[in-house]
Order: sequence, then structure tokens, then C-alpha cells
Amino acid sequence: MITQEQLKALQERSANLKRYLDIDNKKIQVEEEELRTHVPDFWQDQKAAEAQMKKIKQLHYWIDGCAEVEHAVDEVATGFDFVKEGLIEEDDIDRLYATAIDMVEKMELRNMLRHEEDKMSAILKINSGAGGTESQDWASMLMRMYLRWCEDHGYKTAIEHIIEGDEAGIKSVTIGVDGDFAFGYLKSENGVHRLVRVSPYNAQGKRMTSFASVFVTPLVDDTIEINLDPARISWDTFRSGGAGGQNVNKVESGVRVRYQYKDPYTGEEEEILVENTETRDQPKNRENALRNLKSILYNKELQHRQEEQRKIEDSKKKIEWGSQIRSYVFDDRRVKDHRTGFQTSNVGAVMDGDLDGFIKAYLMEGGDE
Repeated sequence: MITQEQLKALQERSANLKRYLDIDNKKIQVEEEELRTHVPDFWQDQKAAEAQMKKIKQLHYWIDGCAEVEHAVDEVATGFDFVKEGLIEEDDIDRLYATAIDMVEKMELRNMLRHEEDKMSAILKINSGAGGTESQDWASMLMRMYLRWCEDHGYKTAIEHIIEGDEAGIKSVTIGVDGDFAFGYLKSENGVHRLVRVSPYNAQGKRMTSFASVFVTPLVDDTIEINLDPARISWDTFRSGGAGGQNVNKVESGVRVRYQYKDPYTGEEEEILVENTETRDQPKNRENALRNLKSILYNKELQHRQEEQRKIEDSKKKIEWGSQIRSYVFDDRRVKDHRTGFQTSNVGAVMDGDLDGFIKAYLMEGGDE
């Protein structure tokens, strides 16, 4: 059973949460913001109205979430007294305590996501590394892992483009992840993921190492202005195939946009390629591809700002995008994040989408601060 000290510590964390989230001020702010939605022509400017509703939704998240935490902590305190009187079992109070602690930690973790882009949905792309079938199989395992994580956390996902492997697995996949703070959590996954296992594709049963890269960008919406130079854009159409793509083989519904990007800071040029085969409707796929292109450009600007901030602050973290971040060693039953040192022996749970420990460790250490 929990102790009096544990209860007191929980109550202090709840009170601190309310204080540093400035809940009293947020309650005043949400009333003012909601008054702005009552004007007769509020919905005439659709983009501005949607941005306003998002602002109100975020305020309510903190206000309502903090109220739920307070209620859960009060239940623990009441239950603690009831145990002394023999009205409830010790196991019951322990369960109430575990629930309250989980709620407090989730609110504390969400508060770590302070950047504007953290609130956005995300685009997650996985590319298999060198190694043929083994790496392609690893890429498909990562795809399943992230889809399971998204499902467990209530995020909607859409396979926007996928290239199947030659024999098994996938060469690459682009997944849209729709929901608040999807990028804030998934940005911890940026980098190279290393697998060590006895390969089922090796006749000698040798232990093999495979790599796959994960790249996550915030998904911009219509409220964010991204300047695209029309002269630098070119389009192709193609017939898409692969799993579930039999129907679109008949028409050129797949789209490919090429953008000749010039870095405004270095002057370096590169071609950005985005493909989309998500729907049977070519115009819709063009719209999705253009949105993803804007997200990539937005992310490039974010990377520049973050790099400048790192230089100014001489940050302790020197992890760059694309560097090896995590190793999954199946034989030794170990998954370890090289940036934070966080590790677990429950490999099966991780591959089933249990990534919260890794994400929390990354954010608590400052992430990309």
C-alpha cells in the first residue's frame, strides 16, 4: 500500500502542475477567446476561424486535463482515509494511485512539447538501408511498430505511398499521422534504427545487422504560409501498384512532384521528390503531394532554426538528423536508445508499439531543445 509520503508527493506534483501551467490564467484566456467566436461573421474567414478553434481546443486540453488530475488525486486522498477505516482494500488505493501518477506524468510530458510545430500532425517516412531483403523486412517491421503505436494513442494513419520489397518487406513507405502533437512525440524517432538478429533469410543462420532510416516532419496545414516557387515545380503521373493497388493500375492516379529547392542560407540546391498514391483520385493525390512538399520545406526551416539555437546554447546534445539513434538486438533481448541510454529487455512489446519509454526519455532530456 502507498505511504503518507507518496500521497503528499503526489499532491505536491498536482499543485505544481496547476501552478506552472498557469491554469487560472488559462481559464480567463479561454473565456476571452471563446467570446471572439460569437461575432456574426466569425466563419467568413475559414482559415482564421479554424486557427481560433484550435487555440481554444488547446486551452481546454490543459484546463480539463488539470481538473481530471486534481480529481484523481482527491480520490487517492479520500481512498487513503477509507483504507484506515477498513472501507476499501489496499489494492484499490494502489490502483487509484497508479492511475493518478500516470495522469500526472502524461500532463508533465505533454508540457515538454512547447514548440509551435510540436502540436502538428506528422509525416513519417521509413527507408530500408543497404542489405536487400533483410533490411527491407526490417523496414516493414518498423512500419508495423509505428502503426501499432499510432493505433494505441488514437492517431489516424494513412499509407500515402509505399514501395514493396523485391522478395519481402518494403523499400520505403510514407505514412500520414493525423492528430494533435503527433510530431511532438514522433520527432524522437528521427534517425537510423539498427537491427541485430539471426536472419530468417540467411541459410547459414548467421547473425546479421540491418539498418533503416526514419524521417519525421510536421504536417503543415492551411494556416501556415509556405512560399513555393511555381517555376521550380514539375509534375509526373504514373500507374501505382503494390498491395491494394490493383484498381489504380488501370489509370495514372499516382502523382510525383519534383521541386528544385535552393537553400536560402547556403545557396545549395537539391531536388525534392514527393510521391503520393493514397487515393484513386489524381487531383486529391496532387493535393496531398503538394501538402507533403510544403511540410518538407517547413521542416528544413525548422532544422535551420534548431541548428542556430544549438550553436548559441552550445547544447549538450549533438545528435544530428539521420544519425544512428537506437539498436534492437533480438538475441540479447535488448532495445537501447544511444542518445538517452534508455533501454528495455521487452523486445516484443517494443515491436508491438510500446515506445512511450523511449519517447519520454528523449523529451525529458531536452529532445531537440
